[in-house]
Amino acid sequence: MAVAAQSMTSSPGRSPGGVAVIEKQTERVRKLSPRYKVLLHNDPVNSMEYVVTTLRQVVPSLSEQDAIAVMLETHNTGVGLVIVCDIEPAEFYCETLKAKGLTSTIEPEC
Repeated sequence: MAVAAQSMTSSPGRSPGGVAVIEKQTERVRKLSPRYKVLLHNDPVNSMEYVVTTLRQVVPSLSEQDAIAVMLETHNTGVGLVIVCDIEPAEFYCETLKAKGLTSTIEPEC
């Protein structure tokens, strides 16, 4: 009677004892850069039309409707959220709004 000999080679992904071995790949975790809110503060000086026009000039990604919404939020509550972005564009938007006569600040998004 002939008995078939078992091969001593193990299949891929298996240890010699027959237990599956899961190889873990190292994961790279990217830390996201902190985000900042650009805020517009209400003032009694600038017209609503000027504010909307200026917002659209300074922050090109704002649509007409978005700019109107920011202006109304600012007018009704005293402060409006213009955009949330990285620190460098936030500083640029804030300083440009100030240069055009609007009151603006930035703060961390948290």
